[in-house]
Amino acid sequence: MSELSRRVAVAVVGIPAVLGLAYLGGWFLAVPIAGFAAWGAHECYRLASVQGLGPLGVVGSATSAGFVLLAAWRPVFADFAPWALALVGVSTGVTLVAAMLCRPPDQHPLAASAIAVFGSVYAGLSLSFIPLLRGLPGVEGWAEGEAMGWPGLFIVALPLVTTWVGDGSAFFAGTAWGKKKLAPTISPNKSWVGFWADLIGASVAAVLWMILAQPLLPGLDLGGLWVVALIGAFLGVAGVIGDLVESLLKRGGGAKDSGTFFPGHGGVLDRIDSLVFAVPIAYCSLVLIAG
Repeated sequence: MSELSRRVAVAVVGIPAVLGLAYLGGWFLAVPIAGFAAWGAHECYRLASVQGLGPLGVVGSATSAGFVLLAAWRPVFADFAPWALALVGVSTGVTLVAAMLCRPPDQHPLAASAIAVFGSVYAGLSLSFIPLLRGLPGVEGWAEGEAMGWPGLFIVALPLVTTWVGDGSAFFAGTAWGKKKLAPTISPNKSWVGFWADLIGASVAAVLWMILAQPLLPGLDLGGLWVVALIGAFLGVAGVIGDLVESLLKRGGGAKDSGTFFPGHGGVLDRIDSLVFAVPIAYCSLVLIAG
C-alpha cells in the first residue's frame, strides 16, 4: 500500500472517530486521549531506551495520562493549572526517588529522570488542552443554550482541520514541486514549497472553519477573517515545528517511525506530532483574542 493510500485509510477511520468523541466531550473524549498520551510518552521513552538512556517510563506514562484526566475533571484553565503544576511536582519527586533506587550512577540517573518528566509534558500536557478547548464555548459564553456538543466539536476542530489540511497541502505540493529542502538533516522529505503550501492551506482551512462555526458560536469574535487566517497560518507553523521535533527525536533513536500502534502507518507520536504545539497554541490564541 502506498503512503497516500495509508494516509487516506487512516483518515477515513480516524477523522470520524475523533470528531465523534469531540462531540460527546467529557470522559468519552478524555479517556481515549489519555490513553494516547500515555502511549505517546511510552514511544518517546522507547526512542530514548534505544540510545541506552533507560528512562523511568512507568511514572512518565502515568503522569502523561494524568494531565489529560485532570483537564477533563477541571476543564477551566484557572482550575486546571494548580493541579497540573502539583502533578508535575509529584511526578518529578517520584521520578527522582525511583532513579535513586533503580538507577546507580553509571546508568545515567539524571538523563533517566529528565526524559521521564519531558515525555509526560511532551505527550500529556500538550494533549490536555483538548478537553480545555472543548470546554471553552461554555466557559467563555461563546455558545447559547445548554447543548455544547456542536460548539465544542467546532472549537476542537480548529487545530485539527488546520493541521490536517496544512499537512495534506504540504504533502501534495512538496511531492509535485518541492526541490529545496526545509531541514534535510532532520526530515529529508520536507521542502520549502511544502512549508509555504502548509501555511496557505492552514490559513484557508481556518477561514472556512470560521464561516462554518460562526452560527454555532455567535459569541466568538476574533476580529475578522484576516485575523482567523493569521491564526491558521500560525497553527500551520506550529504543526510543521511539531513534525520536525518528532522527526528529530526519531532520528536520535535511529527509527523511521515512533512505533507500530497504527499498523503500516507508524505510532501515536507520528499521528499527534503536529498537534503537540498546535493544540495549546489554538487554545491560547482563542482565549487571548476572543476571551
